[in-house]
Amino acid sequence: MKIYLAVPYTGMENISFIKANRKAADLILDGHIVFSPISHSHHIALQCDIAGNWETWINLDRSFIEWCDEVWVYRLNGWKKSKGIKAEIDIANELGKPICYID
Repeated sequence: MKIYLAVPYTGMENISFIKANRKAADLILDGHIVFSPISHSHHIALQCDIAGNWETWINLDRSFIEWCDEVWVYRLNGWKKSKGIKAEIDIANELGKPICYID
């Protein structure tokens, strides 16, 4: 299964990066194909001085939500308040993608 792993980011960037990588690795080891936008973009944003906000990454993330079979939302602290998570859920709903909530 192709999974888009949505993880809250703003305000806890480093811990989100570590936890996103660990969860993505677990899913990969379970046999899934995973796109983790935090894993992909965190170092790009830091090394190239690109904003880590949703507006910067929306086009890339939307493309991967279109690509995936399911969107999995990793319910870390702040996920309910995350602008990016809300937008990812909205896009998934718009595209008819199943959403799975994980801890």
